[in-house]
Amino acid sequence: MTLITTFSLILYWQIKLLSLKPWALILARAIAGIPCSACYIVLPIYLKEISDIDLRGALGSLLILNRNIGYLASYVFADLLEVTPMLWMGLLVPTVMFFIFLIMPETPEFLVKQGKIDEAKTVLAWLRGVSVVDRALEQEIDGLVKVEKQTKEEAKKVWKIILKDKPTFKAFIITLVIKITQQFDGYLIVLIYAGFVFEKASESISLKLSPNKQVMMIGLVQLLGSIIGTCIVEKTGRKLLLVTTSFAIGVGMLLLSAWFYLTDIGTWLPGWLPVFAMCFCIFADAAGFQPISYIIITDLFTFQLRGTVSSFANICAKLSNFVQMKWFNKVCELI
Repeated sequence: MTLITTFSLILYWQIKLLSLKPWALILARAIAGIPCSACYIVLPIYLKEISDIDLRGALGSLLILNRNIGYLASYVFADLLEVTPMLWMGLLVPTVMFFIFLIMPETPEFLVKQGKIDEAKTVLAWLRGVSVVDRALEQEIDGLVKVEKQTKEEAKKVWKIILKDKPTFKAFIITLVIKITQQFDGYLIVLIYAGFVFEKASESISLKLSPNKQVMMIGLVQLLGSIIGTCIVEKTGRKLLLVTTSFAIGVGMLLLSAWFYLTDIGTWLPGWLPVFAMCFCIFADAAGFQPISYIIITDLFTFQLRGTVSSFANICAKLSNFVQMKWFNKVCELI
C-alpha cells in the first residue's frame, strides 16, 4: 500500500510537469487525494508495526513531524525557486522513497498474519538489530502469533466486533471523539484565515510580511510544535499531552476571539496579541492533538482492526473538515 501511495504522488508531479493547464491541474489534484488521504491511514500503522514498544509514541509522532518539515521546506523553496524547479523537486522526493521501499520488508505483524513466521522472525531481528535466536525476539514473535490466533476470526467480522465488543466499542468512540474534536478545535480555520489575522495585526504594529513569509512563519511554528511533541510524548503519556494541548488551544482561541471582539467595539489592544494567539494554537495542535489522534488508533486496536478503524476515523475527519469549511462563513454571518 505504501508503494501504491508513493506511485500516486509520482504520477501527480509528472502530470504537473507535463502541463499546467486547468484540466491537468484538476486531474493531478484528484490523483493526489489518494496518497494525501492514504498516508494518514497507512503510515501510523506501518510505524507502529515496525517499532519497539518503548518508542511507538515517538515514532508515531514522526508522521506529523515529517509532514511539517515538508510543509516548511515547500514554503521556503516556493519562495526561492521558479515553478518548474519546484515541480522537479517535488517529483524527486516520492521517487527516491519509491525505490527505497522496493527493498524494504513487510512488517512482522503482516507476515505473521500471512502465516510467514520464519520470515517475520528474520524481519523483526533486522529491525531490532538482534540475532534471530534472541530470547526476547522469540517472545515477541510468540506474542504476535498468539494475538493472530486469538483474533483470526476478527478479519471476517470486523464491524461486528467493533460495535458489539464493549472494550473495543469504547476505544472506537474515544478514537472518533479525539479525531473529530481535533478537526473542530479551530486549527484549520486559523490556518485558512492566517493572512487575515496578519493583515489586522499589521494595522497597529509594524509587522509587514509578504504572504510567502507568513506561511513560512506558520510552517516554522508547526515544525517546532511537532518537534516538542515527538520529544515528550513518551515521557508525558498520551492523556496528559492531549489534555494539556487541548487546553492550550482553547486558551489561544479565546485570546484570538477576544482580541477581534474588543477591537471591533473600539477597545485598543496590542497588535502582536492575535499573532501570538494564532501561533500558540498552531503550536499546541502540532505538539499534541495532531500526533495523538493518529497514535491512539495504533495503541488501542489489534492489527486486525487498525486498518478499518483508521480508515473510518479519517473519513469522519475529512467530512468534519468539509463541514467546517463549508459552513464557517455562514455561521459567522449569523453571529
